Amino acid sequence: MNIPQTTINDPWMTLIYILIVIIITTIITRLIAFSMNRMKRFHENATVIYLIRDIINYIIYFIALMVILQFFGINLAGTLLSVGIVGIAVSFAAKDIISNLFSGILLILGKSIKVGDTIEVNGKKGFVERISLRSTVIVDDLGVKNHVPNSTLTNDYYLQFKPPEKYRVDILTGLPLNIDVEDFVEHIVAKMESYDAIAEDPKPAVFANQISFKQSKVKVSFWVKDYNNKDQYKIIITNDIRKYITMGETNE
Repeated sequence: MNIPQTTINDPWMTLIYILIVIIITTIITRLIAFSMNRMKRFHENATVIYLIRDIINYIIYFIALMVILQFFGINLAGTLLSVGIVGIAVSFAAKDIISNLFSGILLILGKSIKVGDTIEVNGKKGFVERISLRSTVIVDDLGVKNHVPNSTLTNDYYLQFKPPEKYRVDILTGLPLNIDVEDFVEHIVAKMESYDAIAEDPKPAVFANQISFKQSKVKVSFWVKDYNNKDQYKIIITNDIRKYITMGETNE
């Protein structure tokens, strides 16, 4: 790819050419992302979209970089061959990046983790929003996005939950000792089952956690049908628990 050397002697023309390359590169990458999101064959496996899109984008960015460097008279291919020792040093410095790239390919091709799965790694739990070649984005219940290096998922221990886990809501609460736990379970489960937005399968449940001299601790669990309703029904069920406890204390 040969760029006329006359452009080097004209800084303004060089700048214009560079801006044109950047604009064209941006348009192409966005068109590719838009086209792939529209392809129905990938709708069931969003992970493939990210893999192919990242690979194509990296190739486009590399080509754009070569074009821009040639505006300054730099032949990238020749430069890489002439600085072999520097290349080796850089490869050591970039070993984490390279490790994450290969780990990303292994994750995507091996399908051990897919977009939409719920996992927990290093104490951070959430559903997988995206798997790129370098990192995996996990979104927790608060909407916080955690970028986990792919090498962590291939080298370290992590927990992978069944598909309904994404829609699960857990509420830890303490019951005064004057509250009958069995009566509470019967009441609150019936209350949860009365809401259409709460899933029937898996069924809502209450689990004993621990007991002390002051209270009985339990965990109330249910699954929502729509992920967007998690926060809303967490508040609703929490309020139902509060009403039951208040009513029990009032009857004493």
